[in-house]
Amino acid sequence: MEQRASPPSPTYREISPGLEDRLFIPTAVLDHGFVRVVDYMGNDSSVVQAARVSYGRGTKHVSEDRGLINYLLRHRHTTPFEMAEIKLHVKLPIFVARQWIRHRTASVNEYSARYSVLDKEFYVPAAEHLASQSTSNRQGRGQILTGDEAQRALAILKETANQTYEEYLILLNMNHDGTTRVEGNDGLARELARANLTIGFYTQWYWKVNLHNLMGFLLLRADPHAQYEIRAYADVILDLMSRWVPLTYEAFLEHRLHSATFSSTGVRVIKRMLAGEVVTEASSGLSSREWAELSEILR
Repeated sequence: MEQRASPPSPTYREISPGLEDRLFIPTAVLDHGFVRVVDYMGNDSSVVQAARVSYGRGTKHVSEDRGLINYLLRHRHTTPFEMAEIKLHVKLPIFVARQWIRHRTASVNEYSARYSVLDKEFYVPAAEHLASQSTSNRQGRGQILTGDEAQRALAILKETANQTYEEYLILLNMNHDGTTRVEGNDGLARELARANLTIGFYTQWYWKVNLHNLMGFLLLRADPHAQYEIRAYADVILDLMSRWVPLTYEAFLEHRLHSATFSSTGVRVIKRMLAGEVVTEASSGLSSREWAELSEILR
């Protein structure tokens, strides 16, 4: 891992003082993971400059920048936010990486187990996150496991990971210190030996994304309904965003992350309620799920 560089020399480029202090410093996530900023380009001013370039007028006050950025997000003018980018080094469980990569809007370069031997690091959930399958949500968790049931689940996760790693080394024909067992015999190819490992083992990658696509990622993964493990990374990145582009961060919370959208039928229901009409699920014109979602937002 790269070390922090000496204090930067003078530069003509836009910098973000809040993020400069976080360069190359890893923030721990889960039990073995981290997120750290490798590099970035631009800041809030870059967004404003891109939006103003069409008629060559800049802004002179932060209040004007804030107002413009809020306008852009409120009206979904996305291109100016593509003018700022950030590059992150992330260490994460493989199953989280498989969720993360579904956001096909970034440049990614991942650690390759074809060339290198994976470390013996695998994810084990903390007790408060060890839950049963939800009975109402196919993607979610239900009640927290306790007692013998919880201990047995943790034991299986640890035993399986330890066993598969031991077998991984056997397939590679290596000892724990990395030396080969039989001189001249390199064992099974690394690209095949890795197939024995579970998706709880950790991988690493560099992830470079522009600000617009970063907000798309955070909108889904920093949501309370997202899986805890990927949300833990999203929360760290959300904090980095607040340091990098504080005005855009404020507008993102206001107009995206903490906002709500309604269908046209939902809007009509709200108008009827504001007019004093008592609207029920049966009279709303919404499905049961849509009614429940609207009720949750308005509660």
